[in-house]
Amino acid sequence: MTDTTPMPPRPIRFVHRGRSISVDGLSPTTTVLAWLREQQRCTGTKEGCNEGDCGACTVIVAELADGSAAQAEASVVGGLALRPVNACIRYLPTLDGRALLTVEDLAAIAGGALHPVQQALVDCHGSQCGFCTPGFAMSLAAQYERHCERGSTPGRRDLADALAGNLCRCTGYRPILDAGEHMMTLPKARLDTAPIVAALQALTSLPALHYQGPHADGSGRLQAFHAPRSADALATARAAAPAARLLAGGTDIGLWTNKQFRDLGDVLYIGDAADLKRIDRRDDILSIGAAVPLQEAWSALAAAVPALAEMFLRFAGPPVRHAGTLVGNLANGSPIGDSAPVLMALGATLQLRQGTALRSLPLEAFYLDYMKSDLRPGEWVQAVRVPLPSAGTQLRAYKLSKRYDCDISGLAAGMALALDDQGRVARIRLAFGGMAATVRRAAAAEAAALGQPWIEATARAAMAALAQDFKPLSDLRASAAYRSRAAANLLLRFWHETRPDGPLPAADASVWHGLDTGRAARTAI
Repeated sequence: MTDTTPMPPRPIRFVHRGRSISVDGLSPTTTVLAWLREQQRCTGTKEGCNEGDCGACTVIVAELADGSAAQAEASVVGGLALRPVNACIRYLPTLDGRALLTVEDLAAIAGGALHPVQQALVDCHGSQCGFCTPGFAMSLAAQYERHCERGSTPGRRDLADALAGNLCRCTGYRPILDAGEHMMTLPKARLDTAPIVAALQALTSLPALHYQGPHADGSGRLQAFHAPRSADALATARAAAPAARLLAGGTDIGLWTNKQFRDLGDVLYIGDAADLKRIDRRDDILSIGAAVPLQEAWSALAAAVPALAEMFLRFAGPPVRHAGTLVGNLANGSPIGDSAPVLMALGATLQLRQGTALRSLPLEAFYLDYMKSDLRPGEWVQAVRVPLPSAGTQLRAYKLSKRYDCDISGLAAGMALALDDQGRVARIRLAFGGMAATVRRAAAAEAAALGQPWIEATARAAMAALAQDFKPLSDLRASAAYRSRAAANLLLRFWHETRPDGPLPAADASVWHGLDTGRAARTAI
């Protein structure tokens, strides 16, 4: 029986507390956090912001390791791929065929004693009010297993990056980082993966999930959640239900139900479609499937284009990056999304699918107006194709936000430049987010620079032309005046970093520059 054959509804099946369980009768938009606290009384996982921003609800989701590029950034341990994710914006049906580990599991791993992560937090006084501590413990536990498996020791900066999605309102980051170093010196207590692997392998014989549960509004209406296991099956399901809500990581859609109490209608989940989890590189084109997590997608981009490394680390925090997808971030169409300006500067195209029909569309043509795209009824984004910079092309990605880590941009920019043999601008692409109703290129600024010598006067002419391209708005993240001035200043910074005569090293504009790597996070905090 193929995946495209209609299946009767079945319960959600996953592994929790060491056993396979079945869940039925709950709304498909029930979050993992709500299920843990309200149904299982596992109250160690905390509700903080309830929007994936603070990390108090961090849990670990495990799935069978498959060696694919889409699991390259997970902590692969004993046949499992472990990911820290936010329980507050993760819908329960997305756990189907996976395992859920929470702070309650840590003592079991350690045989009833404190887990090394917990003991290290105690020894280093890493808990003050304690509310955020379970989330920190779970993020640290993923790192603990990762480094134990590799026989490595995380540096302080590594730990700071790994904990970027966990906020401590008591400002206890120094002792928490101390605990991250200390946990590796304690007697080992490793996760026994064999029983989980066996339980997950038993679940692989189940058909693709087709779940039905009551709407969260209490009306008694049924809401469907379907999780096809291939792109073809997804395309068939989409054609049959063009109004169904497509769901990837839920890092944005999760807020629609948590904060806005919106009705999603029936849901089509792409996270089980194996062939949408591919990352392929051919002829300097990087193709990233719709179900590839942000963590792997940005890592692949940064590996191919090192100038994107800092943007990769600042794009949300690890629990969001391990859940969300790059294609989802693009398809959502946020005017301040961090991915779109960079990929637009690179000349990315989207592969759109409607049934069996495929079409390609430049990313810059995809956005029509605020949260409005060129998708046709029943059409969806199957992949993004990113041309990698050719020799001589210089690329930069910039992000301005109130917090350095794990914050929504007030302004984001992607800039690409190539000069001819005479030092004149042969190609230039300048894309900005946060400056208009959509992410878009700065056509007037590009025209002011194209064909001109790449000197400061050219850069300043392009800066002045930005006023023709954008009339930004003021909001809670930044004022219109700030955005206009900052966008122009970023363009000037781009010139300083790419000028033919004595370019400014990118490191000189980094917060890490001049700091000893081993003490970078401590000094920055």
